[in-house]
Formats: sequence, structure tokens, C-alpha cells
Amino acid sequence: MLKVQEIREIIKLIDKSSITEFSYETEGATVSLKKSTHSEGPAAVSQAETAPAVQQPAQGGSNAVEHPQQEEKHAPRQEQNEPAKEKEADYDYEVVSPMVGTFYAKPTPESDPYVSKGSNVSDDTVVCIVEAMKLFNEIEAEVSGEIVEILADDGELVEYGQPLFRVKKQ
Repeated sequence: MLKVQEIREIIKLIDKSSITEFSYETEGATVSLKKSTHSEGPAAVSQAETAPAVQQPAQGGSNAVEHPQQEEKHAPRQEQNEPAKEKEADYDYEVVSPMVGTFYAKPTPESDPYVSKGSNVSDDTVVCIVEAMKLFNEIEAEVSGEIVEILADDGELVEYGQPLFRVKKQ
């Protein structure tokens, strides 16, 4: 059975991601989340309205429904200006997040980061961890080269496909 805190964590991750629909079923409990986007015309700023419905079986309790507050999303507008900068940068490859989760640059809070700007990596070098639903997933560089830019901060929420590192191949 899912705990309320786990459900809230899922809602936060989905709300901050570009995912529009999500379903998860475990031990008789089903979680279904849907986001809908509304715009007020061609010049309108897009808003994301999240209205997830969380359902649990009647055996252990009642149905729960949560409605997080509406939020304006300005990130897509900022991302449109970045490709021009990326073309000028000196890199050949971007290591991207394979999932929505929390980015960790080091294995423990007391340790040194896996890599830093200027670090040489091989294709199987672990460069970070992305934590999703209490599972810590080691992310490998996938190419050999030098880290020229780190694009995520330690503890930051990252989305599927979001660039985390830029690598200059060797």
C-alpha cells in the first residue's frame, strides 16, 4: 500500500515535469495523475493545471483526492533562448537524465562529487545519481571525454531528457 507521503512525492515530481499523464498500480492501489494545459490565445502564457486523482481500494480506507495549486510555467520560454548559447559552446555530447527525479552530484552528502568541470570520463564512469521514488540510479557518462559544463545543481529536480553534463569527446 502506498503511503500518503509517497503519493505527495509522486504528485510533486509529475507536477514539475513535462509528463501529462501517469498511472501506477501496486498491491491493489492505483494512482492516476493527469495534467491539462490551458491557453488563452496565441499570445497567452501557458499555464499548467494539475488535477490528479489518487484512488485506493475500499478495503483499507477511503478514496483520497489532492489538488495542488495552479502554477505559471515560465521554463519553456527560457529554454527557447538557450539553444543559441549551446551552439557557441565547445562540447560534443550531452549526458541527459533518463528519468524524472532528484539530481545528486555525489554519493553521500559528505563525499566529493563524482565529477567536476575538467574531469576526464570514460563511457562507464558514473557522473551522478538520479533518485526517483527512493531508488538511487547511477548515471554513466556514455562517452569518453572531458566534462566541460555541469548543468544541474546538487539536489535539483530534473526531468526526463534534461541535459545534466556537457562533454567534449576525446
